[in-house]
Amino acid sequence: MELRELAERILFATTLEEKLQEPDGVTDEQPGRALESAPGQPGRPRELNFKTAATGAAEFPSLQRLEDERERGRLLHFFCNHELLATELMALVLLRFPDAPAAFRRGVWQTLREEQQHTRWYLDRMRACGQTFGELPVSGYFWRAVSGMQSPMDFVAGLSLTFEQANLDFARHYAAAFKTVGDDTSAGLLDAIYRDEIAHVAHGLKWFRRWKDPTLDDWSAYCRQLVFPLSPTRAKGPQLNVEGRRAAGLDAGFIAELDVHGQSKGRTPTVFWFNPLTEGWLGRGPGFTPAAPQAALVRDLANLPQFLARQDDVVLVPRRPAVEFLSGLKRAGFPLPEWVELPAGDWPADHPLRTRKLGGLRPWAWGPDSIARLTPLSAHLPGGHPPIEHCFTPARERLYSKSWSADFLRRIHPQLTDRTWLCAEEAIGVECFSWSAVHEAVAEIRTRGHHRVVVKAAFGLAGQSAVRLWEPTLLPAQQRWIEGVLVGGRSVVVEPWLERLVDFSVQLEMGPGGLRCLGFTGLTNDARGQFQANWVGGDHGRKPPLPVQSILREAGAPANWLLRLYAELWPVLEADLRTAGFLGPLGLDAFVYRAADGAVRLKPVVELNPRHTMGRLTLELMGRVRPGVGGEFRLLNASHLRSMGGTTFAELAQDWSRRFPVQREGQPVPLLQDGVVFLNDPAAAERVMAVLAVGPARAAFTALEGTPAP
Repeated sequence: MELRELAERILFATTLEEKLQEPDGVTDEQPGRALESAPGQPGRPRELNFKTAATGAAEFPSLQRLEDERERGRLLHFFCNHELLATELMALVLLRFPDAPAAFRRGVWQTLREEQQHTRWYLDRMRACGQTFGELPVSGYFWRAVSGMQSPMDFVAGLSLTFEQANLDFARHYAAAFKTVGDDTSAGLLDAIYRDEIAHVAHGLKWFRRWKDPTLDDWSAYCRQLVFPLSPTRAKGPQLNVEGRRAAGLDAGFIAELDVHGQSKGRTPTVFWFNPLTEGWLGRGPGFTPAAPQAALVRDLANLPQFLARQDDVVLVPRRPAVEFLSGLKRAGFPLPEWVELPAGDWPADHPLRTRKLGGLRPWAWGPDSIARLTPLSAHLPGGHPPIEHCFTPARERLYSKSWSADFLRRIHPQLTDRTWLCAEEAIGVECFSWSAVHEAVAEIRTRGHHRVVVKAAFGLAGQSAVRLWEPTLLPAQQRWIEGVLVGGRSVVVEPWLERLVDFSVQLEMGPGGLRCLGFTGLTNDARGQFQANWVGGDHGRKPPLPVQSILREAGAPANWLLRLYAELWPVLEADLRTAGFLGPLGLDAFVYRAADGAVRLKPVVELNPRHTMGRLTLELMGRVRPGVGGEFRLLNASHLRSMGGTTFAELAQDWSRRFPVQREGQPVPLLQDGVVFLNDPAAAERVMAVLAVGPARAAFTALEGTPAP
């Protein structure tokens, strides 16, 4: 029999008997004309036709249910369909490309015979478990993903190096699962299939390397060859089997890249982007140009949204993080998203993200910069997503202003029930639009006994848009700074400098259903008000940080006073957010301070940040930490590096990795119990390194820096 005739029978026959026959004496002397296109689906008995969307997915049995023989039969049903699909796709490639090298076609034919055998094995074992093939709906995903191939190279990339490579993981994984429940027969079947799959991947890899661009390494050529929705994510299973891939001939670089690769397998991804300088754009207008240190900080921390994202989301970065760094994060238990490098200029018209269906856009902050950057990606957002032009409006812009926060606190202040430990109204800032108004406000504050005063730009980056007035008279440089900020009708907020005892933040999310409080974080700023760290205890989701509770309790406040106060505040804030049309994350900064008379007071609203914050990032990070274990998120700069005796961030990271190794405990998903995790790549960091320290390592880590853990 000619190979072409056999391939036609396998592809178009409507009975399993015909598809699985293995005749003797097959030759390939007359390969014939190329089949112009693939059929919508291969010929099959009616009960094995691909399920329609209306049919719904058959439930894939969980490992916990494999004690039941019938459930094992259901699992084998899925595997049997996969093997039959592979057989049909190999018949298709023989018909579509009769001019392919004879050695390649012989290899496909040999692999096809083994896929037929795998199908027969599964059929027999399935029946023994009480399952009939066709009793469950069968998927045609493999067919839809590969049958559109335009060359043999598409075939080896899509089937051999993707779906068959994934089976190196699945066969091992489920063989172990069957052994666990005492089904050695099924386990032995999967072990035999696993050995064959190594050879199948090796066959595809041999021809892939022969046909690929010789200037590209295997990984780069593989990624270029796949056509969406196929991606390298489809080439791996629950746990990466390095041994099997090495046996198939894949090199260490390819395996490492695959291990950290992430892309959605079906859910439309949300796109995240780190743009922490939005307040700079608002404060200085279109002419804002980040200073070199600011630009370096953005580059260093560009990957941080990965800790806000889900595994199949997209994170935009100037440059994809290094494999070694990502491997470390994966070992620490953090899922990895899909990385997309930002184009230097405008998005090219043919960029994949411009034509891909997306679930949403989630920049660090909505502002002029994110509107400009993300608008080209908004064409295929879901119907429920607000139009991108509604994501940043004048009403939303106002929420960024420090004057809005001051006005909000002044408005809510008289409405709060118990103000015994609340800040006096004189502690609330005053908005000023002229130099004379600033001068009067400063004088008024000082007549009340507050000799130290701070003047903040209404819009500006934390710690970099304020001047502190310690001297009795304003210095010329201070006056020039204030007058410069007020140009163009802009404003400043003038307020007394208070003796802070402890800072904290409240993390919130405003959704269509209303405002939700997600938790509390302690907050550490430097003397200039720039962020340094967030820290949390084991009950951060329900209570403010322990130092806040302790100080207020010592001052005589009831244990739940602060929570009752915020419970009164939230409905007012929610109403304001609805009026502004705001949806998304926000953080509220607050602090406890000592008044001039020695009394402890709370300033419950210092600034509203209508965006993601480092506090929100800290709460998300703590989702990977065991309940009850505290942690700290900290940014370390060059001065920290020097004080800790390090010469480079990379060397410091190596030292701390030895001192504070990551420890994870618990089942079914181990969570962080102790250790230090580096959240941006120490080898690439220019100015700042982000670190998470949890458990006992947190105290040791902060002691090294010279700052005791709160």
